[in-house]
Amino acid sequence: MTTPNQDDSQQCIAEALEVRSTIDPQREIERRVGFLCDQLLETGQQALVLGISGGVDSTVAGRLAQLAVEKARDRDVKARFYAMRLPYGTQQDEDEAQSALLFIAPDETLTTDVKPASDAMLDALEQGGLVFDDVGHRDFVLGNIKARQRMIAQYAVAGAKRGLVVGTDQAAEAMMGFFTKYGDGACDLAPLTGLTKGQVRELGRALGAPSQLIEKAPTADLESLRPQLSDEEALGVSYQQIDAFLTGESVDEQARTTIIDTYRRTEHKRQLPRTP
Repeated sequence: MTTPNQDDSQQCIAEALEVRSTIDPQREIERRVGFLCDQLLETGQQALVLGISGGVDSTVAGRLAQLAVEKARDRDVKARFYAMRLPYGTQQDEDEAQSALLFIAPDETLTTDVKPASDAMLDALEQGGLVFDDVGHRDFVLGNIKARQRMIAQYAVAGAKRGLVVGTDQAAEAMMGFFTKYGDGACDLAPLTGLTKGQVRELGRALGAPSQLIEKAPTADLESLRPQLSDEEALGVSYQQIDAFLTGESVDEQARTTIIDTYRRTEHKRQLPRTP
């Protein structure tokens, strides 16, 4: 049975993550493109940078970014969007990443293989004495290294091109802490904030993104021993249940417990560094 405290937790979490139960996709597109454009103008920067994986989040965020720099150029502001491919060696779903780039139509695409740097860092850590519990633990840590190397690459391009890094975090991932701290969770601008996973898909449809990208099973694809591991398998709860929780609908007790426990456990990821 659902307790009053759990109801309070559900509502408070949704409010903290700025979620609305329903949206007007076209209005959200205009608002979020305007936000990205305004940030370029206000900061005096000249570029937006974003890593494109082939998933719906980066596809939607990437198209918003391209529309934003075009809007800035209409205002006689020099601006370009740099889409980045950041594979670890060979990406199994590279064809979908290329499909995303074709749809986004970025001003420029840059490709950086993060495998050499990621493997070198892991090797240096082990040479320095770091010992892992088992091969699974080692692979998990390597996955976080990959995510942080990707962000290093994006900030390097942003620094070189006077740009801002765009993130793909949305409300469902934010609530579950399903991102690497200072990896894919690091960015200057987060245009998908407050959107559930389903609402991101709504924006994708309104933008005209390919259906195979909109409906693609989400995967962070960070673990080499479990390639293409779905987000939902890793989380232990479905995005449908997460979205239902965020929009105030009923979810079964097991899903509710998993969501609230995960939200509390990952709170540190959503906060600035603590100070004395």
